[in-house]
Amino acid sequence: MFDSLLNAFRAPDIRRRILYVLGLLILFRLLASVPVPGVDKAQLKEFVAGSALAGLLDLFSGGGLSHFSVVALGMNPYINASIIMQLMSGVVPSLQALSREGEFGRNKINQYTRYLTVPMAVLQSYGVLALLASQNVLTGTFDLSSFETLTQISTLTCGAVVLMWIGELITERGIGNGISFIIFAGIVSRAPGALNSFRLNPNIGLAVAFAVMAIAAVGVIIYIQEGQRRIPIQYASRVRGRRMYSGGQTFLPLRVNQAGVIPIIFAVSILLFPNQLATYFSTSTIPVVKQVAQIIVALFSTSSPFYIVTYFLLTMGFTYFYTAFTFKPDETAEQLRKNGGFIPGIRPGRPTQDYLARVVNRITFAGALFLAIVAVSPAVIALGVPDLAALGLGGTSLLIVVSVVVETMKQVEAQLMMRNYEGFIR
Repeated sequence: MFDSLLNAFRAPDIRRRILYVLGLLILFRLLASVPVPGVDKAQLKEFVAGSALAGLLDLFSGGGLSHFSVVALGMNPYINASIIMQLMSGVVPSLQALSREGEFGRNKINQYTRYLTVPMAVLQSYGVLALLASQNVLTGTFDLSSFETLTQISTLTCGAVVLMWIGELITERGIGNGISFIIFAGIVSRAPGALNSFRLNPNIGLAVAFAVMAIAAVGVIIYIQEGQRRIPIQYASRVRGRRMYSGGQTFLPLRVNQAGVIPIIFAVSILLFPNQLATYFSTSTIPVVKQVAQIIVALFSTSSPFYIVTYFLLTMGFTYFYTAFTFKPDETAEQLRKNGGFIPGIRPGRPTQDYLARVVNRITFAGALFLAIVAVSPAVIALGVPDLAALGLGGTSLLIVVSVVVETMKQVEAQLMMRNYEGFIR
């Protein structure tokens, strides 16, 4: 593995990509340490430690919320904007047509997503400040007519936009998915603090249980990420000019989980919003509003059975959704037909498209089921053993970390294979 790592750094373009990603992640961590004024740090730390919602928000912002930094919103505004745009691409005819226009269409949709991120960041900034104000965390007055409140909203919005820009730079010029990498960096940055807390308050039983869960989750995630269905492809002999090219055999690899870690990120982002909104209204002076808000907070608590079932279903649903967005059987079938390829026993054209759709649906069900089970299993175990409640966050973190590492290793391996190097995966 170390030889392969050296080979990766010997290739100038791969080395440049890796160092580019590391530089941007360092910039992200520097931004996460720049605080926004106007909060009681002791009260904020107590609130984040005692709230499952705040803990999840802090997890996905890499500790940005607990420090109330300029990137306290994390990637949530951009993720929510991406979800909205992808849903609209399936129902709005003009966006449907745009999504079929290849790279130009994708660039336009990405541009619309960036525009939508700004109002989403403004709304979420307001929601976070309202939530903190309801918990007496803010030192000043929370009022839209206040210069301090407007400054805080503007700062948090700018931080979210800068983080979106960093994520897109990683995706375009680095290696891997920028959203996943930023969340990965935030989770990893919390590891030293978690180890220090365990050193100060050792709990051998919790450590053993976490280790067992971690090993099992790592094994399942790697198994899912590496699993694939290979569709045999036969190419007929063809004549180009005066030369005749003989046909050959190859295969089309269809991964069991083509969506990677994105469904988990989408599912958690969706589940955070109702709790965040309801927490603000839980202190309302109107009895009906207050009661409804408290019911929603209880339903979307990370230890609630409703939350676990919803998390399970959303993870499965987003796995199907993202797979359908990234793999299009009609385009694949058309490319095979144009290149003279066909699946043995399946006619080119519509029959090939239907066959690929059936295969993808079957293998995606297996991948979505495994991913959803691994996602909710720590929370299910914590219901039976309350002392292991910390595993609820640990399981989600582990899923993201393992998936990002495996996906990045595969991309580096692909780059090395192009240069006839021996890669990481043997």
